[in-house]
Amino acid sequence: MAAKWYAVHTYSGQEAKVFGYLNELIESGDFGDQIKSVLMPTQDVVTVKNGKKVKTTRKFYPSYVLVEMELTKEMMHIVQDAAGVTGFVGSGGGKGVRGGKASKEDSKPRPLSDEDVRRILGQTADRGPRQQVSEVPFEVGDAVKIKEGPFKDFDGVVDKVMPEKGKVMVMVSVFGRSTPVEVDFIHVAPIS
Repeated sequence: MAAKWYAVHTYSGQEAKVFGYLNELIESGDFGDQIKSVLMPTQDVVTVKNGKKVKTTRKFYPSYVLVEMELTKEMMHIVQDAAGVTGFVGSGGGKGVRGGKASKEDSKPRPLSDEDVRRILGQTADRGPRQQVSEVPFEVGDAVKIKEGPFKDFDGVVDKVMPEKGKVMVMVSVFGRSTPVEVDFIHVAPIS
């Protein structure tokens, strides 16, 4: 039997606990090659809070852990009985169409499609710092004050947001003329 990827649903906030438990099963070696790997797809996000860059990790799929495993009855029960797990995604735990009872086909989890696995694995590929997602508390048209640099204490309006560079283009008035100034996120504060 070949290993396939399955999505496991967890209680909210329990993803890391389930991820750790399943990784411990792999490391212990008690289950041979039945569990190949476990993923909790995440991405690094840079946000600006109180004028400082803060790096956080965001889950792509909150409340889900992905497991590459051979689906045997024993492994299915071990995963489903883990603390924090509500069940496999794609298993019909409810009543089936046939006679009001769940059939064996309904209760067996369905593996993720190869296309979904490729897409998910592509999202979790090692990303360099240039590909981090930045959340910016500014939008085009926001009134801001520059806090540092040669244009310190100048007020302006955000003309362009460049999250890939970690900068905004601010239009400030210099000698009565509107002038574009490129400023780091952390050197700009919204005017309330």
